[in-house]
Amino acid sequence: MQAMNSVKKPTVPFIEIELKLALPSTDPQSLEPLLARLPLLARRKATHERLHNTYYDTPDDTLNAQRSALRLRRVGSETHPVWLQTLKMGGSADSALSQRGEWEVAVPGDALQPDMLQATPWQQLDPDGTLFQSLTARFTTDFTRTRWTVRNRDGSVIEVALDLGHIVVGDHHTSICELELELKAGQPAALFDIARQIASAVAVLPLGASKAQRGFALAHNTLDQPSRARPPLLTPNMPMQNAAAHVLREMLNHFNTNLHTLLTADDPEVVHQARVGWRRFKTALAIFKRTPLVQALPPLQPLKPMLKELGCLRDLEVANLQTLPMLANAYVSGSPKRQTHWLALQTSLASAAVEQHRLVRDSIQDPATGSTLLALTEWLENGHSTDATRAIGVEKRTALRPWTLQHMERLRNQLKTTLKKSHKPDKLHRARILAKRLRYGVEALRTVLPKRRAQRWHRQATRLQSSIGAQRDLQQALRIAKRLKAHPTLLKFLHAVVLGRNHLR
Repeated sequence: MQAMNSVKKPTVPFIEIELKLALPSTDPQSLEPLLARLPLLARRKATHERLHNTYYDTPDDTLNAQRSALRLRRVGSETHPVWLQTLKMGGSADSALSQRGEWEVAVPGDALQPDMLQATPWQQLDPDGTLFQSLTARFTTDFTRTRWTVRNRDGSVIEVALDLGHIVVGDHHTSICELELELKAGQPAALFDIARQIASAVAVLPLGASKAQRGFALAHNTLDQPSRARPPLLTPNMPMQNAAAHVLREMLNHFNTNLHTLLTADDPEVVHQARVGWRRFKTALAIFKRTPLVQALPPLQPLKPMLKELGCLRDLEVANLQTLPMLANAYVSGSPKRQTHWLALQTSLASAAVEQHRLVRDSIQDPATGSTLLALTEWLENGHSTDATRAIGVEKRTALRPWTLQHMERLRNQLKTTLKKSHKPDKLHRARILAKRLRYGVEALRTVLPKRRAQRWHRQATRLQSSIGAQRDLQQALRIAKRLKAHPTLLKFLHAVVLGRNHLR
């Protein structure tokens, strides 16, 4: 937003609507000329400015916990600055499309002005002024913003902003490399239209976390940590379409967030959580397959290459860190020769994992990956709109709790029937898939299921998934060892272990 001429009154309330896209580029400095050559932006004049922001909160992050942010922005040079004080409230970290209240005002200097907050919802957060007195600078962001303004024939106006810089907390920092598409006039659909044109040529990833949220994560040393599931709170009488949108949005964000973290982190748990996020998403698609929302699902085919590479990486890491270490003592048993065999396999596994990480990152940076994830984001936002909710017909009239209970009962019965035929390899694999669906389904829908029954189902599904999965992991480790040309003696040992486990089962 532009600075006001007056420094006495805050701006009128403004609903900021923007779409955030991370740019997983290995060469950030190439992005501006690349974007400038796009037909969308080629004839539009770009403007540049340096933005330095200080974010304030209490020592225990009271504002952040309430999805609020208070910052002081310096625009321009240090010798001729313009200072802006901004309060943001609302919004959600579950989607790259953000809609939140914003109150911005020009202030005379580099200090927060409490009187400028009087005509804002700040009074609801801090009625007696004690919260303001406890505010302290938590972190800063410093970046260069390149802006293009796109005016469409339908009257919509979108600001395309390329931000390159850093978030800084003490001696720690993380890079900023992202696009913000802000709606100045028109409907949110215009944002996705612009984003699609950009994503066709530039690798993007929908980004749910704002700069402020990433700053707080950096302050708490959780920025590169794996993101875990946080199923939404559902209500028994929620319309089916709304429930589907809430659940699927959280699951897609779980997946996207871990993909973004994978670009810079090597933690195997991030890989695991990305895979879990996608499995949860596919489970929800199966659960809500009869809703109009899921029936309008965009094609998922373009994600298959990336998902395949991700699965290969997970298999390597499970073999290297979980399955094979448990067998090391039994194989080596004090033999120097066998110790050599084992160390050679470990070295090969580590090298293969490094290479596979590279392949995964390359696949995330493929424009087809970002375009598909962007299409899924748009699909969920459209499916959650008021018009879509009105158009859901009989699905809306179906009470969520009894329908959910009926569906999970049916899934549980399918699992029981399949387990009776688990002596067949294909049925055992099918049982594992059904156990996952039951587990993830219970976790997502727990708030509308009978508590004791949900706990029992979850316990049974988790136990089955673990036991069947352990056998699958062992077989997969043997296949990987063969591919990496492990010593024949070691391969014979692993083959014998697999046969023994099969016999015990």
